[in-house]
Amino acid sequence: MQTPRSDIPYVADLYGEVLLAENIAVGGPERKASAYFPGLVAVGIVAAAATWFSEHYGMPVILAGLLLGLALNFISVQPRVHAGLDLCSTTGLRWGIVLLGTQVTAMQIGGLGGLAFAGLVAIMATTIGAGLLGARLGGQSSFAGWLAGGATAICGASAALAIYALIGKRRLEQSQFTLTLVGIAMASAIAMSFYPLIAAWLGLDDRQAGFLIGAATHDVAQALGGGYSFSQAAGETAAIVKLSRVALLAPAVALIGLAIGAADGAPSSRLSRLRLPWFILAFFALVALNSVFSAPPWVAEWGLILSKALLLFAVTATAMRSRLDALLSHGWRALLPVVLASLTAFGLSLAVALLL
Repeated sequence: MQTPRSDIPYVADLYGEVLLAENIAVGGPERKASAYFPGLVAVGIVAAAATWFSEHYGMPVILAGLLLGLALNFISVQPRVHAGLDLCSTTGLRWGIVLLGTQVTAMQIGGLGGLAFAGLVAIMATTIGAGLLGARLGGQSSFAGWLAGGATAICGASAALAIYALIGKRRLEQSQFTLTLVGIAMASAIAMSFYPLIAAWLGLDDRQAGFLIGAATHDVAQALGGGYSFSQAAGETAAIVKLSRVALLAPAVALIGLAIGAADGAPSSRLSRLRLPWFILAFFALVALNSVFSAPPWVAEWGLILSKALLLFAVTATAMRSRLDALLSHGWRALLPVVLASLTAFGLSLAVALLL
């Protein structure tokens, strides 16, 4: 007597009820709220562990989330967690970027000064160009250069997530995107640790050191941490410079979208390329609203907490959906755009800081 085939899950599903039920629960249009629960729990546990590592060992929380997510990526083989992971890496990411708008006002950007602001824009533009050059030298597509250069120039992981939403999975593999996130997080951790020491060794004053750290460090938390580790005044300057870079997220993403075209590769006019995703428009609207009306301090405080939490969830979920073998297949050249963009940002930021 032949043994039944247990590796065919639907062999006795004569009318397709089991298959239909699983499709609705996991990825169908009639997906229930309960379908998100397993994935959300998995991401929440990993994010909590990343926060613990960050608080006890001084590791940047984004880097901890990335590494733990990659280590636990085997969880994503279970279809029931896909809905929750996708929710974190898409909807959670977008609202995390929107809430960054609670941290920026037009007055903060104006307080930077004309020379410093012009220098900052020049640094950002050149850094994006360095990312494109690094991608070309590494034999990669220009989209990898736009991603690495834009993330380094603007605001680290949050900018990388926004830019990748424009590029799309069809034009750049998710493994390359995840590897870029890892490179950005590591470079940001190095910047937070060593840029204040370099500034002190060079004898920079508080304003110069604050500009260097704020203009050359990738993520917001690391820029503030590095600035305040130098001095209180340097930390305040680094915060203004870094938040000015965050405020330029919307126009920078618009210009990148104009340069690379539609995510599906279809022909499009220049006007249609300038159409920003809704979450970038919402971010810009929140910045404008925050500039016109004086919100209570708790709005900015909780906005930052929620934004960091949602971005951590998005990064962790993205890492959990990535394959380690695909990451390793890219080799060291995949990090060349991040390295070249980071070195360019540091060199130019130091040059402008010395002129202040």
